Amino acid sequence: MAAAPPGSATKHTFSSLLKQKSLRTSPPPKSRATMAISVREVDPAFQGAGQKDGLEIWRIEKLQAVPVPKESHGKFFTGDSYIILKTTALKNGSFRQDIHYWLGKDTSQDEAGTAAIKTVELDAALGGRGVQYRELQGNETEKFLSYFKPCIIPEEGGLASGFRHAEVNAREHVTRLFVCRGKHTVHVKEVPFARSSLNHEDIFILDTESKIFQFNGSNSSIQERAKTLEVVQYLKDINHEGKCDVAAVEDGKLMADADAGEFWGLFGGFAPLPRKTFPELNGIDSAFPPKLLCVNKVQTVSVDCDCLTKALLDSTKCYILDCGSEIYVWMGRETALEDRKRAGLAAEELLREGNRPKSHIIRLMEGFETAIFRSKFNKWPKKAEAVVSDESRGKVAALLKRQGFNAKGITKAAPVKEEPLPQIDCTGNLQVWRVNDSEKTFLSFSEQCKFYSGDCYIFQYSYPGDDGEECLIGTWFGKKSIQEERTAATSLANTMIESLKFQAVLVRLYEGKEPIEFFPIFQNLVIFKGGASTGYKKFVSENGIQDDTYSENGVGLFRVQGSGPDNMQAIQVDTAAPSLNSSYCYILHDGDTVFTWIGNLSSSVDQDLAERQLDVIKPNLQSRMLKEGSEYDQFWKLLGIKSEYPSQKIARDQESDAHLFCCTFSKGVLKVREIFNFTQDDMMTEDIFILDCHSCVFVWVGQHVDTKIQAHALSIGEKFLELDILMENLARETPVYVINEGSEPQYFTRFFTWDSAKSAMRGNSFERRLSVLKDGVKPRRDKPKRRPITSSHAGRSSVPDKSQRRSTSFSPDRVRVRGRSPAFNALAANFENSNARNLSTPPPVATKPFSKSSSPDPVKPPQRAASIAAMSASFERPRQTLIPKSIKATSPDVNKPQSEASKPKPEVNATPTVKDGQTAVTPTIREDVKEGQPEDEEGLPIYPYDRLRTSSTNPAADIDQSRRETYLSSAEFREKFGMTKEAFAKLPKWKQNRLKIALQLF
Repeated sequence: MAAAPPGSATKHTFSSLLKQKSLRTSPPPKSRATMAISVREVDPAFQGAGQKDGLEIWRIEKLQAVPVPKESHGKFFTGDSYIILKTTALKNGSFRQDIHYWLGKDTSQDEAGTAAIKTVELDAALGGRGVQYRELQGNETEKFLSYFKPCIIPEEGGLASGFRHAEVNAREHVTRLFVCRGKHTVHVKEVPFARSSLNHEDIFILDTESKIFQFNGSNSSIQERAKTLEVVQYLKDINHEGKCDVAAVEDGKLMADADAGEFWGLFGGFAPLPRKTFPELNGIDSAFPPKLLCVNKVQTVSVDCDCLTKALLDSTKCYILDCGSEIYVWMGRETALEDRKRAGLAAEELLREGNRPKSHIIRLMEGFETAIFRSKFNKWPKKAEAVVSDESRGKVAALLKRQGFNAKGITKAAPVKEEPLPQIDCTGNLQVWRVNDSEKTFLSFSEQCKFYSGDCYIFQYSYPGDDGEECLIGTWFGKKSIQEERTAATSLANTMIESLKFQAVLVRLYEGKEPIEFFPIFQNLVIFKGGASTGYKKFVSENGIQDDTYSENGVGLFRVQGSGPDNMQAIQVDTAAPSLNSSYCYILHDGDTVFTWIGNLSSSVDQDLAERQLDVIKPNLQSRMLKEGSEYDQFWKLLGIKSEYPSQKIARDQESDAHLFCCTFSKGVLKVREIFNFTQDDMMTEDIFILDCHSCVFVWVGQHVDTKIQAHALSIGEKFLELDILMENLARETPVYVINEGSEPQYFTRFFTWDSAKSAMRGNSFERRLSVLKDGVKPRRDKPKRRPITSSHAGRSSVPDKSQRRSTSFSPDRVRVRGRSPAFNALAANFENSNARNLSTPPPVATKPFSKSSSPDPVKPPQRAASIAAMSASFERPRQTLIPKSIKATSPDVNKPQSEASKPKPEVNATPTVKDGQTAVTPTIREDVKEGQPEDEEGLPIYPYDRLRTSSTNPAADIDQSRRETYLSSAEFREKFGMTKEAFAKLPKWKQNRLKIALQLF
């Protein structure tokens, strides 16, 4: 005789089971100050649970929890009950635990009740940090199904329910019909193999011995059809060892189609399908008003209130929040374990009394409430880090140890993950525009890394990617920029994206909220107060606001920050003592009077960056270095008055665990649905998805999204920030990226196991996956790699030409290499690579973790030096060919024909090598030397001092601009520097740079 299903069980059975367990494990009284848990109530089967990322499953056997082997995970029987623990290691170093108890449709009531009680015990063993879900067969939550992609198909049978596990003869295939529902996760249910089971709304799978048919109801969506194909692949693999035909049958196609004819033949011929009736789910109104109930020892009492607030919840009690399709059980941290079990019982009885077997029960502990639960309350307080009960977990560990179990690590958390490094190549080309009213003005090379807080900017950055040239177009809004220019910047950037046929990534940035990829692009960025745009000037004038735009001759205070020479910034702050911070270095100037203030908590890197920034803000001026605590009176006089200031580093938004949402946007209303345990295959080309990692938000737009909705992609991202779905206090200024399918950058794909070939396929989601399933091969590219991005907008590349690279003066307006300071250029000279951007220092390894190869491209000209080439190869990737100086022609003689003068001359002592059938020249460290020209001991040509000066009227050609001093003769070097070349080489770089600046050799 079959056991009664859990939905029809009586109150007496479940209550008596709880009462029996209470008699065996009656806990001693506890004080209200602690979470009352008796270690005798915890099942030893849960020892060591939840200590590592992954799934753990127990089956209820003879009212005991028995672990399920890993190879059997995902295999469920209709007559059994299971407990599933999903542990996720978070970026903050803690664990998140989700506990589910799954009840088969034929499970006994005793097993169902034991599963519910054991779930509470497991949560107690974990310190009360888990969220508990009741899963009923056929009505599982999407989170639960996401653990077992693509689906679960419970088998008939059970252990203690009176059923026997079905044994299938391996040589005999049984034809089965399944109905599949779901756009993101698929609910699969076996139905009778009959025509009457089919309808127009759902998708069906007919699994025969030689072929698997997928029948697509005419009213089903493309996304549902594509998801169902994953189930077809699953059945093909497990039932047919991957060897059977697959056919798709469209609702409405008759016998003319061969596959359709065969499909309908199995049902005895074609006949019209009946219309499906849709019963109301549990009879629940979608606008069900939430009701709060307090659980006492004998009954539940309604809590009267005008609106739900956190203050209504008492830590010593348990509550039920009835939301119709979901029932939440909230358990205070100071409640006893028996009270929590009783609250779970009350929720089960509430479902039975209301005839709502398909409603979900979700139990959660105080301090670990989900975002959806918190959203039901009015102004839930900002979520703080909940304290896990180490006392209770320690008691559990002690109990298990006495019983002979090794409980090592029960209170141990996962290691903290490091902040991700910038995932962008830093050797590309940069163009920058300032927005003036409704137009944009291109900034010269020397000005493109100087921003003003009152202005808006547009930048276009093209760089080599894994699949060709990639492009990033962004808008940067200063803190005091006006709304009109922000709107104009957004419109102009969208026009640029459209002109590139949506192959570029768009990003919207606010000052102070820049992502980690932004600063390495600019490398050396200075942000001044005030503004230079016409809109800002007009705004301050019309509103009578004092214009505080930076002046070189006035007083200015700059905070220096960054991680290294390729990522450093100088931010102008208020000229006042509270602007100081002990963790940073500052530059303060009053005209030609310059101070460098060194905070006591700053590092040597910070001090080095301050030295470099001096060469940008106040070149040619000597700065007085002041250690914190030893300042001059003149220093404090410039800051107004001495006062207190902070010492902690300015915190930036940390990247948290990513969440993926599918979006629908209609009539200005945004609705989202979270995709749990997401993969690339969850992102359908017909939809828009949002990836939220807290520090930034990515809006991914599929190729088949309607163009009208595609135009609102940035607005969708901004509305998502307003909604703050996860209640994580997202700032409106959080960076928003808009990424079109097929143009995904590395800093987006790192959240997935990404296959770029999938996003490069043609057709809708269903057509793509059907092609892969039938061909039995990996996705193939149907289109070539992205072509190099070329902008139709005026403006020159950030890579300067020869005249730009030539340093002619020391004024702040002189042309610099990508905003780097002269000191940095000299420091980088020893690592110079002729193929690198702007002939400057290649980016560090950390900024290019995605490099495909460490070997140079064989089609490129050879490096200037074999030793430098070997060093550079570790962080250089192939890019557009630039002609290195080692094979450039010397300056053509005016008397020689141009064709002869332009021929490259081979380098002295170069040795030919053969690679890939081509002969290449492997150069030595020596520079080019003209015939008959004197050389120094290093083999470099010698030039007189007058020709090496930056202000020379007859400058020497084809020299390394950052190493001018090396071309002096030994005698003249000693005369000018007062020391030998060897002694000079032993000096610190900053001292070398100071001497070179004074001699106009920098």
